[in-house]
Order: sequence, then C-alpha cells, then structure tokens
Amino acid sequence: MIHSNKYSSSVRLWLKVGLFMVFIQVVVGGITRLTESGLSITKWEVVSGTLPPMSEEAWQKEFDLYKATPQYLEINEGMSFDDFKFIYFWEYIHRFWARVMGLVFLFPFLWFWYKGELDSSILKNLGIVILLASLAATFGWIMVASGLIERPWVNAYKLSLHLMIAFSVFAALLYTYLRATYIKSDSSPILFIKDIKVVYALFCIFVIQLFLGGILSGMKAAVIFPTWPDMQGSFFPAVIFDLNQWNADNFNNYDKNLFMPSLIHFLHRNTAYTLLCISIWITYRFYRKYNNVILRRSVLFLLLVVFTQSILGIITVLSSVGTIPILWGVLHQAGALLLLCVMVFLFFILRIKKVKN
Repeated sequence: MIHSNKYSSSVRLWLKVGLFMVFIQVVVGGITRLTESGLSITKWEVVSGTLPPMSEEAWQKEFDLYKATPQYLEINEGMSFDDFKFIYFWEYIHRFWARVMGLVFLFPFLWFWYKGELDSSILKNLGIVILLASLAATFGWIMVASGLIERPWVNAYKLSLHLMIAFSVFAALLYTYLRATYIKSDSSPILFIKDIKVVYALFCIFVIQLFLGGILSGMKAAVIFPTWPDMQGSFFPAVIFDLNQWNADNFNNYDKNLFMPSLIHFLHRNTAYTLLCISIWITYRFYRKYNNVILRRSVLFLLLVVFTQSILGIITVLSSVGTIPILWGVLHQAGALLLLCVMVFLFFILRIKKVKN
C-alpha cells in the first residue's frame, strides 16, 4: 500500500479521531444496552439535555419521569435513587458522546472545506457519513420511544436496526479514511470471479449475523439458552419446528413466548459456524492461489478475528446464567466491529476485475 499525499495530515488525523470516537460510542452503546439504561432519560432534548441534573431537585424530577415508564412500573419498581443515577449515567454518556462527536466533526469539517482541503470525492463520502449519522441519532430516539410506550424495554428489532446503522456509520467513515490515506498500488491482487463472489457472500452473511445478534441481544435470548454446544440439551430446539408457533403474534410479542428467542438464538449460532467455515475456506484458497502479502495478511487476520469472535460468543453464552455479563457482551460487540474493519479493508485493497477461472 502506498500512502496518499492528496489530503493533509490534519484531515487524515481528523478522520482517524472520528473513527476512534464512533468505536467508543458503539462500545458505550453496548454497555447502555446491557445495563438496561436506555430508558432512563425519557426526553430527547438536543440542546438543554447537554448537561446532567445539577441539583437534587433536578435529579428527583428525572427520577419521577422514569417512574412513569413501563420499565419502572413492570420491572424496576422500588429502584433506589442511586441505582437510577447509575443507569442514567450510562444513557447520559451515550448521548453526550454523540453530541461531542457532532462538534468534533462539524467545526473541522467547516474549516477544511473553507481552506479547500476537501475535494468533491471526499465530500461525497463524508455526505454519506453525515446522512447515516443523522439516521442513527433519529432512529436512536425512535428505538427509545418504543420502550417508553409499547413495552418495558427497547424493541429488539428497532435496537438491531439502530446497531446496524451505527455499524454503517463506522464502515462509511473507515472507507473514507482509507481512501484519504492510501493509494491502491499496481500490485493490488486481481481475483478470480468466483473468489470475488465468495468474499461478497461472506460480507452478506456477516450483515445478516449482525442483525441477528442485535435482535438476540434485545430479546436477551442468551439467558434462556446459557449452554453450548447444545441449547438446553438439544441442538435443534423443538419449539422452532412447531408450525403453530410460526405466527405474527409470536414475532411481535417475542417477550411472551419461547419461539422467537429460540429461533433467533439458533440462527445466530449456526450463522456463526457458517462464517467460520467460509473464512477458513477463503484463507486456505487465497494463500494457495495468490502471492500477495497484503491480501494474505488480510485474510489471515480475517480468520483470526472470526475465530476469536466465535470464542467470545461462546463465553458470553455460557456466562449468561440469569443475566448477560457486561464485560463479555461488550467484548463480543467490539469484536463484531473489529470484524467489520477487516471486511472493509479487504474490500478496499481488492482491485476487482473479471478474470476467467
């Protein structure tokens, strides 16, 4: 890979800082989810909500608003003031960090644009990042609102969509950074068509796995099946083969039946096995067919991350007796983000050309 001099070191540093901040935001979002803190702040105040409660009276007002939510009435009734402050802290940090990211992005962007350091190519990529980030923020509130009205927790499907959008922001920003930092050299590998298709298939399966993982987390399905390699004594949960369970009510009211948690957990596990098998195949084939150092290192790191992510998933499941462990749950989510990094980098270095096998 050859470094590019097209953009200044300040622009590249700004993009790198942005990547770090989005990564932290995703991790904090995972902690917020696992501590069930997302519904502790019941209002969306973009400006006035920047500062936390500054007095006991203000804290009590926030606590009283939370006491009117379904989550408090159905799950956390009797919660202490200190416990409320704990969950409020994580949701506040999640929102505060989002505000800081906006400022860190906006002012340097205006400055670089004014100085003429951003051409049309990078502006187009940054426009996609802005659009996705705005969508993530908007959908974040829609997700929270679902738990303030519909049920005593955030809707699992909306939570997963929010997670997917957040990952899309990171992917778009990472690709923008790579384009601003590197020039693809002439030694970039030229792949056979079927190898290209396998890489794309791997990415599509990875996207499906992300969506399933978000739903599984929202349903807390790991708590229902804290065993491996079986699922409470069976590889195939009997409930998912009961045709009477396949109805719209079970899909919508997943918290009132065992069908959806069983189905999502089963799919998430077996999609992980599929990802691991394809990664092994890609690593073996690419090492055998392509004499390119960057490509070989990329697919080897891909396999390492997929394998590590599988191990983290197993540890998280086995540790989810009664509750999902925050440490392992967050590490598993961070691992998914790292895997996304590898996938984006792999797409970046590949110069796709049609070559007959």
